[in-house]
Formats: sequence, C-alpha cells, structure tokens
Amino acid sequence: MARVSPDGRHISYLAPLDGVLNVWVAPVDDLAAARAVTTDTGRGVRSYTWPYSGRHLLYVQDKGGDENWRVYSVDLESDETRDLTPFNDVQAQITGLSADFPNEILVGLNNRNPQLHDLHRINLETGETTLVMENEGFVSFTVDKSFAVRLGANMNADGTIDYLKRVDDGWEPFIHVDADDTLTTQPLGFDATGDTLYVIDSRDRDTAAFTAIGTGETSTDGARGTVVAADDRADASGVMMHPVTNEVEAVSFTYARAEWTVLDDSIQADLNFLATVADGEIDVVDRTLADDIWIVAYTMDDGPVRYYRYDRSPGDDTEDSRSVEFLFSSRSALEDVALAKMHSMVVTSRDGLDMVGYYSLPPWEDPTPSEPLPTVLVVHGGPWARDSWGYNPIHQLLANRGYATISVNFRSSTGFGKSFINAGNLEWGAKMHDDLLDTIDWAVEAGIADRDRVAIMGGSYGGYATLAGLTFTPDVFACGVDIVGPSNLITLLDSVPEYWRPMIEMMYTRVGNPTTDDGAAMLAERSPVTHADKIQRPLLIGQGANDPRVKQAESDQIVDAMTAKNIPVTYVLYPDEGHGFARPDNNLSFFAVAEVFLARHLSHDRHEPLPESFEGSSIGVPTGAEGVSGLTEALAASD
Repeated sequence: MARVSPDGRHISYLAPLDGVLNVWVAPVDDLAAARAVTTDTGRGVRSYTWPYSGRHLLYVQDKGGDENWRVYSVDLESDETRDLTPFNDVQAQITGLSADFPNEILVGLNNRNPQLHDLHRINLETGETTLVMENEGFVSFTVDKSFAVRLGANMNADGTIDYLKRVDDGWEPFIHVDADDTLTTQPLGFDATGDTLYVIDSRDRDTAAFTAIGTGETSTDGARGTVVAADDRADASGVMMHPVTNEVEAVSFTYARAEWTVLDDSIQADLNFLATVADGEIDVVDRTLADDIWIVAYTMDDGPVRYYRYDRSPGDDTEDSRSVEFLFSSRSALEDVALAKMHSMVVTSRDGLDMVGYYSLPPWEDPTPSEPLPTVLVVHGGPWARDSWGYNPIHQLLANRGYATISVNFRSSTGFGKSFINAGNLEWGAKMHDDLLDTIDWAVEAGIADRDRVAIMGGSYGGYATLAGLTFTPDVFACGVDIVGPSNLITLLDSVPEYWRPMIEMMYTRVGNPTTDDGAAMLAERSPVTHADKIQRPLLIGQGANDPRVKQAESDQIVDAMTAKNIPVTYVLYPDEGHGFARPDNNLSFFAVAEVFLARHLSHDRHEPLPESFEGSSIGVPTGAEGVSGLTEALAASD
C-alpha cells in the first residue's frame, strides 16, 4: 500500500520493521531515505491514511484482533505518536477528512452506546475531542467537506434502508432503498460544492450504476438522479475523482477483469501513457491536491503489485511533461520468481446462473495439465464479497505445491448485480453450496481436477462452506480446512458485535431469522454443527481467540460435537488473533500445518516439512494433541 501526502512532500507505504508491518515515510524524491514512523511489534499496522495537515499521519490499531480500533496520530516533525481515542472496548471509525480543516478529523465512537457511533471532531495537535452529533439510531452518516452531517442511514424492520437528509435541526426523507437493493446501493459522498451526491445505485436496474443526485431533488419513493456510468454485466466497482473538486473522471466495472470508463477527456492522455509503462491492471491509488503527482499500482496475476510515482502537469498533454518512476513492488522477493498465472472462467450453475471464477495451475502444468490434478477449492469470505483477478498468495502457494486451485464467485458474491446477490438469500448450505459442487463438476469435466482428490478450504463464510461441505456432502471432498468459520448459524447471529445490531435485519433477510420458529428451524438445519456426526473426511480448524465476528465458540462447538462422536479433528487456536491471522509468524505457522494436512489427505508429497516448533508463533492445539509438540501426531490421527 503506497500513498502520497496531499501536499506532495512525502511518499508512504507499509513494510516490515523487524518482521512486523509498519508505516514508512520518505521524501517524495528520495525513497532511499525512508524511515519507519510507527513501531508496532504485534499484529502490525494494516490501515493508515494522510490527513491534510502536512505533518501528521493517521493509523488505526486494535488489540489482538478484537476490532476495537483506536485512531493514532503520528507527528512527522516531532515523532510523537498520540492515541486520539484512548477508550477501552470502544471502536473508533474515521468518518471525515477535509482540506478545509487540515488539523482536524471526524471520528465515530460507540463509547456512549455500543450499538451506535456518535460523531466527534478531534484536533490532531491537541487531541481535543468535541461532540458533533449524538447518534439517534442511524447505522451510518455521510458528511461533506465542511464536516456538515448531510445524510443518516436508517435500517427499517422490513430490511429496507432510508437515507434521511439533514435539514436545519431535523431530518427529511431523501433516498429509499428496498431490501433487494441494500447491498448494491449506497452513497459515496459529495462533490466539492456539496450540491451533488454520488451514489452507487441499483434501483430500477440490476447492476449498480454510478449516479449523481442533486441534493435538492425530491421524490415520493426516493430521489434518483442521473446515471453517470453503467455496465449491464457488472456493478460499478471503482471511481477516479479530481482531488479538489471531487468531479468524477472515470468509473471502473469488474466482471472477470477491471475495465475503466473514462468520463473526463483531460485524463485520457494520462491513462494512455500509463498503459505503456507496465502490464497489469492500472489503479491510481493516490493523488496530490495539486494533482501533479499520482501513485499508480499495476496488479499482475503472476507477480507482486508494482507501484510507480507518476509526475504530470495537469492540462499539459505534451509527452515531455510526463515522467514515471518505479518505486517498489509489494513483494520484492517474488519479482524474479516464476509464478502461476490466474485464468478466468465462467461456470453455469444447475439453475442457470453464470458464475465468474478463477483458477491457477502449477507453472509446469499450465495451460493444460497432463492429467487431472489434486485440487483445492478456495471459497471466499463474506459471503458478500468477491474473488478477483490478480496476485493471490493462497493460489500461488498451492500452485507451487502442485495443486490446481479454484475460486468461484458463487451466488451472494458482490459485483454482478443485485439479482445475483439476492439469489443467495436464505441459501447458506443450500443453493450456495450447490454452486460450489457445480464448480467442482466443471473442473473435473475440464480435465483439471481429480474428483477423488479435491479439498475445500476457506475463511469466515469460506470456513462455513468448508464445514457444510464435510457435513452436507460428506463423500465429495477428501478433506477440509476451515479458518474462523461459523458452525452454528443461530449462535452466529446471536453473537454479532453490538455495532452490527442496527443492521441485523439485513442479516435476517439474507441468512435467516432466528426469532421466528420457522427461521430458527431452518438455521438449525443449515448449521454444520447439527450434522457433525456425518463427517467422514479429515478436518483442520484454525481459530483466533479474540474474533469478534465469528467467536471462538463457533469452532469449539463443532470440535466438541465431533469429539463426542469420536470423530478425529485437528484444531489450532491463536490467543492473540481475531478474524484471521495477521501476525506473520502465526500466519506462516497455520499454513505450514495446512499444507502438511492437505498433502497427507490428497495423497500428495510436495510440501515443506512441518517444523518441530513454531518460533514466534502463538499457535496452540487445544484438541487432538498435547501442545504443539504433538501436532504431527494430531495430523496423523485425523486420517
């Protein structure tokens, strides 16, 4: 992640400091002078941003993966780090930055009510905090460049959302979003004048268009505005805006690959020039206020992301006015390594949905394997997310070990229109699982996958899909790897973080409603823990003890159910992790276990030996072995 400061003086990026991700800053013209400005020694810094002060940098950090984020400010002149939100068990959200108020930010805090974030204005110099608006029940706010609260989002009991417009000291209806549109319609923000609201909008259409709505517009069923850009195959997925005026210059749509629709001719020459610099998908990830420096990322499938500094003269179309300098790649050690390509495919489900997916083969088997390969189906989380083309570390690891690796955007995945998302409503463990089975059938018919040697693996929803695969279709997969996956849909919904509660109706609409008899019965039937006695194939579970989304109880429940039936299971637990494994030592230790597990149960011998100890990792084995020293025996016992 590379960025440029708004004043163009500094370039920043994330890179390891003593093996842990931290923020580094360098003069814009002297990358060799970079220095680490944060000193995290735990899970690392994963998110940061530049305010407009010219001397500060902001980052967020939690404790052990609990997602109770605190906002920290680093003064680049004094090297002082200030905790701007020093509250325990409170989640801070950066809500607004503005060049009009360079030394202040807007932050949402749920310290008054765990379910609701009140808006506060915080001074970067002094840390002084001023309440701007007490939240009356909104799930989110949208503000303009003057830090004025303009919209509040209200979730209704029927799963619809109303965006109310702030008028004087009250609220008026502005945009109404039906339940079918809630995941494909949302405001992005205002232009610099505050007169135009930009919205990703699927109302009155299937795929979400990029639209502009005048703030003075009214309608009995919600203001619509003007369609700026649209694609019949895919939702709007990215936008380029002028850094000062916020005028829209280009919009991207991603079906199998990202494609940009240019709306402002003034940047066409820039994009034409950048297309000659490197291969891969182009993304302008940051720009100075003067718009004279862009940070440009090039995404590859068989190499790390490459970052460039692009110097331009706005309004000058002569080639001499442009220059580009390579900065670094996201993983320099991989720059000269022969990595696997990622191929796109479209799988048609048994009921006629087209599902975009991607597969990678070992480089020595690409583009056509000599014989069907042991295969790992990697299922994305969410499920309201998507897989995309580009460098994927799990695909690369597994391809290097000799596996075919497949990911598919099953129904409920985002990016393909609201009909595709809504086709997954109430279909966890049902049609959503059928989509995964149809993908395996496609891979077998294509000569890619050996049907008897297919594993299923994933995190979060992908972990649920793994458990569903081993319980609902116990003879399909040779083994499964579940990372922080829910096993009991009723307890999952009952234990969501408090700040998710205002959106719970959306989850009831899409997953199931445990407050009704029929809903609770359906959720119990779709919960893998209910069917744990049907598991026949080996299962590896990884869990973070501090996970606020899928709590440790989700893994404990199915482990206990399997143990009660004398069904072997390998369970590894990390006491300092949350929803996924952020610490490098922990991440490496888990995938070291996972690759030995996969090799053992897919009758494959290409893997690194399992270390006798995992130095620096907090890995623990609460079930199946006496500590880490018994992990090899635990893996053997899972046969």
